[in-house]
Amino acid sequence: MNKIIPKIFVFVLAFSFASAATFAQSGFDLSNINSDDIHSVGVPDLSLPEPAPAEDKTGSSLKPLPKKEWTIMAFINAKNDLEKFGIEDVNEMEKVGSSSRVNIVVEFGRMRGHSSADGDWTGARRLYIRKDNNSSKVTSPIVQNLGKINMGDWREVIKFVKWAKAKYPARRYMLIIWNHGSGWLEGNPVRETGKGISYDDETGNNIDTPQLALVLARVGNIDIYASDACLMQMASVVYEIGSSVDYIIGSEEVEPGRGYSYDKFLAKLKSNPSMSSLELAKEVVNSYVSFFSGNTQSVINTKKTRYLPKFTNDFVDAVMKAGEKNVAKVARDSAEKYNFEDNKDMYNFVELVVGSTKSKNVRKKGELLMTFLDKFLIAYNKRGVFSRSSHGLAVYLPEEFFYSYTYRKLKWADDTKWDEFIEWLLKK
Repeated sequence: MNKIIPKIFVFVLAFSFASAATFAQSGFDLSNINSDDIHSVGVPDLSLPEPAPAEDKTGSSLKPLPKKEWTIMAFINAKNDLEKFGIEDVNEMEKVGSSSRVNIVVEFGRMRGHSSADGDWTGARRLYIRKDNNSSKVTSPIVQNLGKINMGDWREVIKFVKWAKAKYPARRYMLIIWNHGSGWLEGNPVRETGKGISYDDETGNNIDTPQLALVLARVGNIDIYASDACLMQMASVVYEIGSSVDYIIGSEEVEPGRGYSYDKFLAKLKSNPSMSSLELAKEVVNSYVSFFSGNTQSVINTKKTRYLPKFTNDFVDAVMKAGEKNVAKVARDSAEKYNFEDNKDMYNFVELVVGSTKSKNVRKKGELLMTFLDKFLIAYNKRGVFSRSSHGLAVYLPEEFFYSYTYRKLKWADDTKWDEFIEWLLKK
């Protein structure tokens, strides 16, 4: 059996649903939250405006193309040691192929030095995925040959998405970025704010957390964003992205090299192309975890992210005011952790604090944060057999004296007191 390469680089370095009345009784001010935001996680209204007609290079309007139900866009940067898995995943897509109601388009990049399969070509190509019965060769038509490009440049993702939306319009869109991922970690060669996704070994670049947010803010109208990459489902990442998309799919833990089960969830979509965004997101998670039973994957409802700072700040303020440093340290060190041990499951950490604190206020604020995470923010979660305490969202919580101060440059650190909380815990 071949060794599975995880989608990660090695770097040195229950509570039940609370009703609105329960929230009010516990002291949380509901006045700044719309009733639509608190009565149900639900599926948001997905009726979308008609896209503007695409324009050709001369600026003249092109005749609008007929809309399908979904366009699935996969940005597969296989310019690294995952190259062979990229080829396998495109072949998985070809088991299903596009249909009269679903488009599947791929930007696929390769480089020398990793896999010689499928002709050993290099550069980047845009493909329109068609069904075939050849599991060892990619036969889908090359719609565009881009040559050598920097797939660690966030602007290349924007170009791909805008091209795909103009050429293959649909009522709903899903964007997948496929590659190594590291959530948030200092050392990004592009920007000092660190961590990220889409590592291009040929150029030495990758997309960092703020750049990923820029991609999703500038491409417009994406229903689902998915990181088929390791360690991306973190509070700092999903908060930076915000509500530029409806749902975010990702993993708290490392992913095996082959990533998502594309043939499984695409077959479900092809058989039911009118499924909602949340339904499709659940199919992605279910197909992945059913194949990799040891792994975890979740769906974030981004319309709730704007409330995360309020619940988070109330909790950390209560812990610091109560002087419960030892309780918080024990919880931090005991909480579900991942390949990067500074990444902890947020819910599990709070749960452990709540279970040990002697402060009624800490317990109350912790229970509110847990309820918000479990019933509002995290729309769907599947735990792997080795991650039973994973609830769907990780948070940066280092145990050692080292603390990366570039973390303060993230929007999450600007809008919450989580960075101050980390420093408070690390002080002797």
